[in-house]
Amino acid sequence: MARPTTDPLTVGLVLDDGLDRPDGVQQYVLALAEGLTARGHEVHLVASSTRRTDLERLHVLGRHTGVSFNGNLLRTPLPAPRRAVRALLDAVPFDVLHVAMPYSPFLAGRLVAHAPADVAVVGTFLILTESRLVDVAAHGLGLLERRTLRRFDETLALSAPAAVFARRAFGLRSEVLGAPIDLERFRAAAEPGTADGTHGAEPAADGASGDPGAPVRLVFLGRLVERKGARELVAAVAHLHRHGLARRPWTLEIAGRGPLEPELRRTLEAAGLRGRVTLPGFVSEEDKPALLAGADLVVLPSTGGESFGVSVVEALACCRGVVLAGDNPGYRATMTGLEAQLVDPLDAPALAAALARWIDDPAGRAAAAGRQQRAARRFAAPVVVDAVEAVYRRALERRRPSGRPVGARR
Repeated sequence: MARPTTDPLTVGLVLDDGLDRPDGVQQYVLALAEGLTARGHEVHLVASSTRRTDLERLHVLGRHTGVSFNGNLLRTPLPAPRRAVRALLDAVPFDVLHVAMPYSPFLAGRLVAHAPADVAVVGTFLILTESRLVDVAAHGLGLLERRTLRRFDETLALSAPAAVFARRAFGLRSEVLGAPIDLERFRAAAEPGTADGTHGAEPAADGASGDPGAPVRLVFLGRLVERKGARELVAAVAHLHRHGLARRPWTLEIAGRGPLEPELRRTLEAAGLRGRVTLPGFVSEEDKPALLAGADLVVLPSTGGESFGVSVVEALACCRGVVLAGDNPGYRATMTGLEAQLVDPLDAPALAAALARWIDDPAGRAAAAGRQQRAARRFAAPVVVDAVEAVYRRALERRRPSGRPVGARR
């Protein structure tokens, strides 16, 4: 149950993208909105566009165009009409504007520039780039936006690597808080008697079905784009199969969709893995917990460009077996204390050997579950939302030492 709040805030969560896709930035914004709303705060979502009609207090300012960034197709806003920006700020008595960073000067930048002086401005760096070219571009953006950057009262980062990016590219120091994740939803999927027939947090002696002769179930969940590692995982399981590295039978589900799907199907066909490896397609948020909880191995071998690992934490919270994650800066920060479960996705034989080791070690998989659940707890939504709310109040204390009370109209 959410902790009651005696003095609710009016918060604007500002995103220079749409809210239709379940990517990490969108998940962060929506999870934070849910957590703050549950505490009695009035939360407004400000985005460049969306087709969704189920979100309350949603403000869409302008249109956007697609650009390729960090291995993803991102949408960047076209200039938001200044009249619409001023109308929103006049209509809603914001206490806090919380901006997803880096931000565009055309939407978030305009809101920050026109925000009344008694509105606290907080930013969270949500991405990490490993491209020197993008670093240079981000540094240029920081110089362009130095006036609005000075308007920020507090700066947060999703992870230590994201904080390094904020310092390197923008010259900003930030507090690392992580992402708020509803761990209870995922832990519930691992409880005995769940709908998928699994047996909760007690791992089966071998495969997920509890039958000692059943195949060990491997699961990948993510977009089928280059940096998420599906291609590297297919190369590793082809090596595993070709060389007979595992004694026990196994299957793999590559859940998700994206431009690599035709290539992956061709590779699996050529490797003789069509019956052993399946591509079930998109998995909804509602079905994700059962998929992860029912796996003996969750394998998330992202090759880089990660500032955090939302899917990693979700898997840690409920997987009855072991979670293996790509050894990149963002996932390494998320897997603190579980470094032995990091893998190099670019080394197919080594990844295949790691898979074989865990496939053939049911006792080791069982022992991993408890460690993983403990590691996930630091990202529980109430913990992170507590910390974010404290940052808001600290910023407001400096911004309004004796001015307008929270929630009051100017």
